[in-house]
Amino acid sequence: MHFSSRLLEQAVEEFGRLPGIGKKTALRLVLHLLKQPNSDVSRFTHSIDQLKEQIRYCKTCFNISDHDVCEICAAVKRDHAMVCVVEDTRDVMAIENTNQYQGVYHVLGGLISPMDGVGPSDLKIDALIERLKKDDVREVILALSATMEGDTTIFYLYRKLKDFNVQISTIARGIAFGGELEYVDEVTLGRSIATRVPYERNIG
Repeated sequence: MHFSSRLLEQAVEEFGRLPGIGKKTALRLVLHLLKQPNSDVSRFTHSIDQLKEQIRYCKTCFNISDHDVCEICAAVKRDHAMVCVVEDTRDVMAIENTNQYQGVYHVLGGLISPMDGVGPSDLKIDALIERLKKDDVREVILALSATMEGDTTIFYLYRKLKDFNVQISTIARGIAFGGELEYVDEVTLGRSIATRVPYERNIG
């Protein structure tokens, strides 16, 4: 792709680093920004600067938050004895959109994937174990994607958590194998949460 400006090329290269953004899409976005008033572009860049400088991760569940403790963990009306374990913030958002779950969450920050060099120590698994030791947790719901990495992580977590006095369950498999939670429709995901099953039943 030939560029008439080095500044234009640099901007396109940076936008092209974003996931799912190819060179043509990046060019279209950059040209769009060039047409916008300076005030709009300044507001856009300011929001990105604020995001990087001020965003926090909840010290309890590791969800993205504006505060040290996220709104979900701080809510007294939530069932804090029920912890839903998810891969990342996108899954929290997907489950919250179903309005079918009133417990709290624990964000792992990824899935076990030896092919990608991601092991248990790279995830927030130790923090989950410490949480079970000190909090009065009744049930842990393993709501991870129906992929090889998701199943591997679920099995690893089950082995780590099975000796705790908590019920360990997984979401019902109304979700096709290979499916990621963020792309599942709200009705199916909500039903999968509501009809969750004990994990032992899947390995027995």
